[in-house]
Amino acid sequence: MSVHALILAAGSSRRMNGPNKLAALIGDKALIRQTVEHALASRAEHVSVVTGHEAQRIEELLVDLPVTIIHNPDHRSGLSSSLKTGIRHLPASASGALVMLGDMPMVESQHIDHLISSFSEADERCVVRASHDGKRGNPVILPRALFDAALELQGDVGARYLIEDAKVAVIDVEIGLSALTDVDTQDDLLSLGGSI
Repeated sequence: MSVHALILAAGSSRRMNGPNKLAALIGDKALIRQTVEHALASRAEHVSVVTGHEAQRIEELLVDLPVTIIHNPDHRSGLSSSLKTGIRHLPASASGALVMLGDMPMVESQHIDHLISSFSEADERCVVRASHDGKRGNPVILPRALFDAALELQGDVGARYLIEDAKVAVIDVEIGLSALTDVDTQDDLLSLGGSI
């Protein structure tokens, strides 16, 4: 099975009160670069990054990495527009899309590989979702069977809404706290040792 990673990196970081969280440093790397490098080190067939807000800045942070940059000109209309933009660019050979948020640097390559392994062993219509202690998280792998439904999403909703609405089988895969750890505020960033 061929799983392609779609990293959604188009948001405007409103809750950060100014700075773009994806450009914030964790250690010596920008948050988005750390996330993308984890995906590149995984078994994902290919990695694409969907940009929007401050697209040029995000692209500059990734310029030397072997990823496909997909610009979402409609990013202000919500998360669904970035998901749809990414899905539209997947090759016909993609049996699944690993949908990953750009602000989740704690999701490492071994977590992604665990999800891909579970997807490879499952029915081709199953969704595979990261979780921790029974709480649903990210990333998720959407099977090709849901790509058309994803293209119908509207507004600021993502894969979670699609999964609940489609009433498909979901395999939750425990990957630890990483499944729930994202960066929405400056406090979140500081808790991960980051800086602006």
